[in-house]
Amino acid sequence: QVQLVESGGGLVQPGGSLRLSCATSGFMFSAYPMAWYRQAPGKQRELVARIRSGSDGTTNYADPVKGRFTISRDNTKNTVYLQMNSLKLEDTAVYYCNANFGGLESWGQGTQVTVSS
Repeated sequence: QVQLVESGGGLVQPGGSLRLSCATSGFMFSAYPMAWYRQAPGKQRELVARIRSGSDGTTNYADPVKGRFTISRDNTKNTVYLQMNSLKLEDTAVYYCNANFGGLESWGQGTQVTVSS
């Protein structure tokens, strides 16, 4: 059974940092690309960052987070991370971990990130 469990969200002031984690199980983690998405109130879910499978590790980012967020993965721990720096009010959202199995997808339950002064 595929499971994705996010953690690390919380309340942070503008300019602050958070590190999200997504612990996975039930599939060969290293073989699949992983991604982080987010959904703000009243908005559609949007891609934040993606990382390729295996040792390739190629990443890409949505324009609003380039230079501030970093996605990484630890294939020995079956975990993907999102380091978020210089957080802005507009980064407030529920952040979701995503695994793509070549057409089929699996999602975590989400973790709330609130940026507020």
